[in-house]
Amino acid sequence: MLRTLFVDFNAYFASVEQQINPNLRGRPVGVVPVMAETSCCIAASYEAKAYGIKTGTSVADAKRLCPEIKLVVGRHEVYVDFHQRAVAAVERIAPVRQVMSIDEMECELTGSWQGREKAIWIAGRIKKELRDSVGVCMRSSIGIAPNTMLGKLASDMQKPNGLTVLEQADIPVKLLHLKPSAISGVGPRMVQRLEKANIITMADLYAAPRDVLHTVWGGVGGDEMYDKLRGQWYEPREVVTRTLGHSHVLPPELRNAEGAWNVLNRLTQKAAMRLRKQGFYATGMSVFVKGRRIGDMKSGRQRDTTFCETQDTAFFLRVLAKLWSKPAGQGLILQPMPLAVGLTFFGLVPAAQHTPTLFEANVGVASTINRSRLSAAVDNINRLYGKNALYYASAHGALDNAPMRIAFTRIPHIETER
Repeated sequence: MLRTLFVDFNAYFASVEQQINPNLRGRPVGVVPVMAETSCCIAASYEAKAYGIKTGTSVADAKRLCPEIKLVVGRHEVYVDFHQRAVAAVERIAPVRQVMSIDEMECELTGSWQGREKAIWIAGRIKKELRDSVGVCMRSSIGIAPNTMLGKLASDMQKPNGLTVLEQADIPVKLLHLKPSAISGVGPRMVQRLEKANIITMADLYAAPRDVLHTVWGGVGGDEMYDKLRGQWYEPREVVTRTLGHSHVLPPELRNAEGAWNVLNRLTQKAAMRLRKQGFYATGMSVFVKGRRIGDMKSGRQRDTTFCETQDTAFFLRVLAKLWSKPAGQGLILQPMPLAVGLTFFGLVPAAQHTPTLFEANVGVASTINRSRLSAAVDNINRLYGKNALYYASAHGALDNAPMRIAFTRIPHIETER
């Protein structure tokens, strides 16, 4: 029984750029975070991929592989806008069950749509609607299968602009040419664990007994994998937010101590606003500075600390200052040229579960309430009048830096992350 229709947009960031700028169509395109030789491609068009350029290829290597490549700086607000338009286009044909990432979504097939011919017809309508209402460059590969995992695998089998159907009778024959790492969530560490259990190929994985997979995964994840491989339907798992943060590759003019400090201040203020928007308090903060590679080693420093539950921007900035200015040899900035910075809030507590500390009570609850009101007022003004309408002065040197960035598993909120 066919239950899922999985839509995967091909070379998404690069395709959006080609859609916006007709001069880029049919040409090798690389999308970069900043225009610098030391940067890397965060996306590549299929014309660029033909030269061996892919996500993570350095700008220098991309130019060497394809001298005529056109590099463009990523415009993440535009990508979010196109994502929202794409979801709306798919919704006009079939209900979207879940958005998996910025370039992936899944529809559930019900009733008569579960038949092969009807499902293929629905897929054709979705492709046409995307082409007509979002753009001719917004090609997608669609996988139709008994469950979400198999739908994702099917969507990867024919790119670009493909359509693959995996029926129950096709399992496992049409999967055997794949490696276990083709399965979303099976990363390098899991591959190592599988290899220790003598599971090397997809055939090995499919043939492994349930109890063996239970042991390899260290729990029910192995049982779930056993069932998913056999086409069993399953519901989306509730996502638990454990961390929240931002990072940024520094442009050449900010690759110094002052520039790194200014950008970290900007990132901290953005992350604090997002923390409040999503209704969390943080109990810990981690900050890192990455430097230039020295031989085979990456240089960098990371510092973290814990504290009582808070979502106060001023407090986070004080924590940042302490982590930054630790004694010589222990502070963050040792690199002669920092290349990237970032911070993460961890130990998140939902606002509904927040308990004020006894220390807050001793100094007076009114001050805490007033700071919360101040933060809410600042957030509201920035939402109404745009980023940087109000900000702490420590970020003044990087107001136009650290713009919105997209993690493929999370769609950023434009009002709080631009």
